[in-house]
Amino acid sequence: MLHAGLDLSRRKLDVCLLSDRGEHLDQLAVPPDVDSLRRLAHRIEEVLGEPVCAVVESMTGARLIHDTLEQEGWSVEIADAQKVKGLAPLACKTDKIDSLVLATLSHRDLVPAIWLPDPRVREERELARFRLHLVKHKSALKNRIHSTLINFGKPCPVTDLFGVEGRELLARLQVPEPWRSNVTASLVLIDDLERQIDDANRRLKASHADHPYIPLLMSAPGVGWVLAFTIAAEIGEIERFASPEKLAGYTGLCPRVNQSGDKDRRGPLTKHGPTYLRWALLEATMHALKHPAYQERYQRNKRRLGKQRGAKVAQIDIARRLAHAIWHMLSRNQQFAPRGAAFRLAA
Repeated sequence: MLHAGLDLSRRKLDVCLLSDRGEHLDQLAVPPDVDSLRRLAHRIEEVLGEPVCAVVESMTGARLIHDTLEQEGWSVEIADAQKVKGLAPLACKTDKIDSLVLATLSHRDLVPAIWLPDPRVREERELARFRLHLVKHKSALKNRIHSTLINFGKPCPVTDLFGVEGRELLARLQVPEPWRSNVTASLVLIDDLERQIDDANRRLKASHADHPYIPLLMSAPGVGWVLAFTIAAEIGEIERFASPEKLAGYTGLCPRVNQSGDKDRRGPLTKHGPTYLRWALLEATMHALKHPAYQERYQRNKRRLGKQRGAKVAQIDIARRLAHAIWHMLSRNQQFAPRGAAFRLAA
């Protein structure tokens, strides 16, 4: 068995080869495209003629490396980049050294491998993430228009600036150029983005309405169809989480912990996990705060921690509680029913 460390950059892929006994065999560099990867695999097979176990860090493009080389018969793992730094901190960091570190981790069977979703889950994630991408662009344009009104001292007397009355107000808005033209262009883009978001919603419901997790997730407070689909796609398979704490840790909503002797320091959130899953849980939390299952706990933590940071910390706490509830719901195939409730609670 050969062990290969693959360090990917924009222009090249550095490859370090170790033997089964840990001896350094070769150091290569190839372009990071499909044809070059296939030629690399054929070359190593012809020269060395042994199976290869390879490791590449998680980053953009790592999945292409993984899929292409596995088709050529290699065994490829994608390593968690942050955990690799913890296992092998470097004083001198170069691409060649990085590839050697990855090859060494493979040789010693210490690779912090991440879970790879199958093509179905990858498709679901891409649909949900692209929809969120469109929503963020729309929100940014709306915020820009609100900023223009504030900068020119124009009051906003309507509740929805982008409803019927708000559009009439914007049509009569008297501001100098180029701000007037920018507002008009922003409204055109907002309308186009809303059409694309509606189209994305129709595609989601048409092709993924039978997802088994969605009806269960929609029974939780604050979770609608789109959030349910996003959470289901980001989780993938609930079986890979052994406990609710594991799922909560995966969301990145847990604080950093640094313990040494009698000292116990708690830092900011790790945010080590899918950004979109974290967003979906926090979005659901803003509605779940008023639910009987969480309202009292939220208000108690908010009062205890004070006005400055109490609300935000209390929201994060409820988001973690919601993640725990989701683990129990999906693991047991049951709808939302918090422990101790006298009746089944549904959104």
